[in-house]
Formats: sequence, structure tokens, C-alpha cells
Amino acid sequence: MERLQKVLAQSGIASRRKSEELISAGHVKVNGKKVTEMGIKVSASDKIEVNGVPITQEDYVYYLFYKPRGVISAVSDDKGREVVTDYLVGVRERIYPVGRLDYDTSGLLLLTNDGDFANKLTHPKHEVNKTYVAKVMGVPFPKDLKPLTQGVKIDGRKTAPAAFKILSTDNIKQTAIVELVIHEGRNHQVKKMLEAVGFPVTKLKRELYGNLTLDGLKPGQYRSLSRREVNAILELAK
Repeated sequence: MERLQKVLAQSGIASRRKSEELISAGHVKVNGKKVTEMGIKVSASDKIEVNGVPITQEDYVYYLFYKPRGVISAVSDDKGREVVTDYLVGVRERIYPVGRLDYDTSGLLLLTNDGDFANKLTHPKHEVNKTYVAKVMGVPFPKDLKPLTQGVKIDGRKTAPAAFKILSTDNIKQTAIVELVIHEGRNHQVKKMLEAVGFPVTKLKRELYGNLTLDGLKPGQYRSLSRREVNAILELAK
């Protein structure tokens, strides 16, 4: 069961706020009866009409996408650039990304039409870990990256503590591969954190989201999440 205004918003009729206005103004019927009160809940079997026109309720869908570099984490772009939904050509539901990855960052991105699912995963208080692998300029020692484990200040605010591993180093090219695990989702966070300790990022990929991996996928490919996977990552978000 879902709140009526949420179902209207997810069906594409209007935003959540505009849907509430439609309800209070008497434009919505449920099973032939006009509804003007907020908070009423409906199921998939209920017949909902807006100004006499029936709406179609979508089933919730969940996808794991391997985002390539050079793709926008959005459903449209006013500059005509590629967006993530361009790759999910077989999906009819109105899906959108759960959070975002930068234009030049590749890796694991979730897409859904379930707003509650998206909110639970993106809110910092739920602390769902995200694992990134970064190529950085310079060759750090563990002591150089240790401040990340206490949090570093970016954009005037201190980050939550992160975990790191130095996966490899190249003393000739003066570069290194660093793994960083965070649970926040601030703008350009991984890049800014590593730059704050003196190691600018030249390439970045998200490898893990909670317990979800990119196994079996190539850049540009996607797959559906199983019900077990959805339940498991929601359990992490509790």
C-alpha cells in the first residue's frame, strides 16, 4: 500500500506537491469515489482516475548499471549529452538514478522508480558503504592517507571517517591506485577527500554499492536486481 499522492507522482501525473493539490481540489477518484483527504493509501488493484482519466500504476523495478565515463547521471540533458537511461533501452518504466556518479567517473549506479528505496540508500544516516577505486597522482604511504580515517574538511565541513587501502604504486610514473570506502554522497567527495590529503585523482570508478558488485557486466551494460538483492541492501540501510 502506498499513499495516493506518491502513486500519482510516480505515475508521471505531477510532482508530489502538485498531486496533493489535485487531490484536495477534488480532481482524483479512487474506485469511483472522489477523494479529497491526504494520507489515503491505495494498492495496485485500486482504480485511480484524475479528471476522469485512469492512471497506470507501475510495478517497482530496480537495475544495476555499469556507467561508462562520459555519461551524465540523469534522465535528460539540455546539452544533448548521453545520459544513463539512454543505455537502458528495454526499460519502459520511468526510472531515475539513485544518487549520481560524476560525468568522468565510471562504475556501479543503481536506477529505480521506487522513491523510498532511493531515499533510504542516499541518506547519509543510513550509512550504506560505497567502495571506490581511484588512480591518483603521487605515491602515498599509509600515514599520508590516515587523516581520511578521521575525516577531512572539504567545502567547509568535515567528512565522516573513511577506510582506505593502497592497492598498487608506480614509482616510475609517480602514481598509485587507492581504494576508498565512504557512506556519504557529497558532491565530488572522493576526489576532494584525496586531494585534501595531497593526492589528486586522475581516474575514478565505483566498484561496490553495499554488497552489490559489477561482476559479469561491462561498461554500458545493466541487469535487474533480484528481490533478494533489493532486500539485502535495504537491510544494510536500516
